[in-house]
Amino acid sequence: MARLAVVTVLVLSLEWTRALVERSTGPIPTIAIGGLALSLVAIGWRPEALGLSRTHLLPKLLGGLAIAAVLLLPAAVRWQGAPLLPPPLAISAIAISVGEELAFRGALFAALEAAFGPLAAVLGSSLIFAFGHVLSHPPLFLLAVLAAGLVLGTWRWAARDLVGPIVGHTLADLAL
Repeated sequence: MARLAVVTVLVLSLEWTRALVERSTGPIPTIAIGGLALSLVAIGWRPEALGLSRTHLLPKLLGGLAIAAVLLLPAAVRWQGAPLLPPPLAISAIAISVGEELAFRGALFAALEAAFGPLAAVLGSSLIFAFGHVLSHPPLFLLAVLAAGLVLGTWRWAARDLVGPIVGHTLADLAL
């Protein structure tokens, strides 16, 4: 229970600090540094506990593509073409996507699951993910963040995998 409390406070503190610093300094390199900081939350966890393993890598990667398609479906409906992200912003998008997945669906999910079971892990990590974005996203977008968290968390639980959510989240961030 103590580990869960520490992970929750650490993840939210890092996410909110990144958002506040980004407001005053801009997105580059703040987003990338924030992603790297969030990745550090996964230190000390066994890769298997985080849902990271090399077994069945191809289906996990294909699953990530499917997750990205689901996450991007609402945007695809209204898409009218968009320029590619400039390389520094693309690198930042990759760093924050990977960092958030390691922190929210990796360490936080594992701590919630150990303390309260899989349903609490999916719901709790999704709610905390949305709550973590209150300083960086408009209020109306938080429902979409919560829905994305539920999709990513459900995959994490059902497939016992974090590779798919990392790939899906990264592709969605790069496309949006």
